[in-house]
Amino acid sequence: MNKVKREAIFQRLQQANPNPTTELVYSSTFELLIAVILSAQATDKGVNKATAKLFPVANTPETIAALGEDGLKPYIKTIGLFNSKGKNIIATCQRLIEQHQSQVPAQREALEALPGVGRKTANVILNTAFHQPTMAVDTHIFRVANRTGLAPGKTVLAVEKALLKHIPKAYLLDAHHWLILLGRYICVARNPRCGECLIADLCDFKEKTA
Repeated sequence: MNKVKREAIFQRLQQANPNPTTELVYSSTFELLIAVILSAQATDKGVNKATAKLFPVANTPETIAALGEDGLKPYIKTIGLFNSKGKNIIATCQRLIEQHQSQVPAQREALEALPGVGRKTANVILNTAFHQPTMAVDTHIFRVANRTGLAPGKTVLAVEKALLKHIPKAYLLDAHHWLILLGRYICVARNPRCGECLIADLCDFKEKTA
């Protein structure tokens, strides 16, 4: 795929959705962090149901840490891997209190040092909360980048680096949200909805559906 096509793709995505954002519901950077930790191998809808009950009760490092693992689990038990996620969330809250004055750090290294926070989660926080031009590559974005020819790569990191290299800078801040929505609702894993896709004519996928 060439530079002209990439420019046209993101121009259309921007025109269709000028102010994209995450589908996770949050009202602070800390709430976003907890929601993103919970969202691993889970749907945003499922996470939102859980946090709608949790956050009115506890939505700071101190109040969630005070719940402890046993107190937190009833709120997140509907989410996959809730035991390990609960353990990581409590440990993260304690570290935020002890090392970061209860604030979510805006540096990748500090974020990735938090329990339960990997590169993808750190990228989401850096992009969505701190407006840094990062690219959090999940299964949806990995599929879209490879299928469309936008930024092919055999690994998540390779795709991330290719996207950061090839996406025009003017669109980079919002690109994560556009691509994840495209992958979640249109460029789905099975039977992609090419007939509904606004970039179908710019896409390199050879097996387009009607």
